[in-house]
Amino acid sequence: QVQLVESGGDLVQPGRSLRLSCAASGSIFSINAMGWYRQAPGKPRELVTDMSNGGSTYYANSVKGRFTISRDNGKNTVYLQMNSLKPEDTAVYYCRLRNIMPTRSDDYWGQGTQVTVSS
Repeated sequence: QVQLVESGGDLVQPGRSLRLSCAASGSIFSINAMGWYRQAPGKPRELVTDMSNGGSTYYANSVKGRFTISRDNGKNTVYLQMNSLKPEDTAVYYCRLRNIMPTRSDDYWGQGTQVTVSS
């Protein structure tokens, strides 16, 4: 099993920055990916950004140039630096770890952290 603990969510004004953290523990495979999803009220959960333990990254178009994902593999921790925040970034942000095996992958989720962007 894998446990994920997120932190850093807060209420911030538009244009400000916020940094989320997610620490993973437990059975973490050598090949994995960690990422962030978000879910706004009344909307489906969407992938924001993802990073393999090899360093490959993906960003949703809506956050490119504003959000940056990073990892500390030694600490099994992933970070999400969010700059120039907009009201439409308001959502619950979830951390996800994907253990990747030859024939399948297993996803584990954090409990979510609320980010509210409002003046």
